[in-house]
Amino acid sequence: MVAAFPSRPEDRLRIALRKLDEAIGEQSQATAGLREAIGDLSRTMSRLGQSVTGYRHALDSTAVEIERALVAARRLETTAKRMAV
Repeated sequence: MVAAFPSRPEDRLRIALRKLDEAIGEQSQATAGLREAIGDLSRTMSRLGQSVTGYRHALDSTAVEIERALVAARRLETTAKRMAV
């Protein structure tokens, strides 16, 4: 079946406006989807930032504990050397 092209300018304008309205509706849906995706990304990045902060804190605490252990090991080594004499 061949679709007839509207001959009257009013009909062509009406069809063009209808198609424009449909396109604007699709654009609106796409924009809403993009905003939702950006919101999801923002929340994910926030959680990631919190995780990294927690990880840094854990690493800092571990570094302090390692330094304490090294100091204690050096003390024990010095004590062991004195006892060996």
